[in-house]
Amino acid sequence: MSNPLRISLVAEGVTDYVVLKAAIEVVLNGRSYNLKLLQPDESVAFTGQGQAGVFGGGWPGVLKWMLATVGRAGNLANDPLFLNTDILILHLDADVASVLPAQNNDQSIAGLVNDLPCAVACPRASDTTDCLRTLMLKWVGEVVAPPGTVLCTPSKSTEAWVVALFFPADREMNRRGLECHPNPAGRLAVQPRAVRFPKSETAYVDRYQQFKDGWPWLVGHLSEAQRFQSDFAAAAGAIPP
Repeated sequence: MSNPLRISLVAEGVTDYVVLKAAIEVVLNGRSYNLKLLQPDESVAFTGQGQAGVFGGGWPGVLKWMLATVGRAGNLANDPLFLNTDILILHLDADVASVLPAQNNDQSIAGLVNDLPCAVACPRASDTTDCLRTLMLKWVGEVVAPPGTVLCTPSKSTEAWVVALFFPADREMNRRGLECHPNPAGRLAVQPRAVRFPKSETAYVDRYQQFKDGWPWLVGHLSEAQRFQSDFAAAAGAIPP
């Protein structure tokens, strides 16, 4: 029997974890794996108490994790976490590219936030996500992604994937573009009462099978979902079963 693929995830939140876990399971197509959430801290992230560990949650927590990695190892490629990890996924929503330095009250990440904003007019989504991905690598002391590292940058957020999957006829999302609407989570919240659901761990877990079933459709319609699948499949394929 082959050893499970060891996957670690650094993400903005637990709802991102649920969506990405569904995608990973589809791409691996039965290959065994273990998925560990490094950020937010897995030991507290699923308590339902809004906790996220020492770095906190959201995009600031991801940036703090990146700073800690560089402080520990000098760059991501030398981080000891790879001793127990086959694939590391680094997730940031592309709306981070629009953050203004003045919006950040945390001086510990001021040096990183000063690289922002780098967002450009959408479409194309990739014009912004490419810039954000370049900054993500810079923030972990790299120029190119180290072997086994996969970047995930949904445009403008993972909720764009959620709304596109569950509410593909949403007029406002389609008018602006499924990957260009600046606030997909806001669209999730204004769906008809009979069918809408909140952005929450419980609601997403309840729909886990639907995320799995709908992942191929997302890959066919959203460029960043396609890019994540392609990059992750390549990383997984490079590791013998």
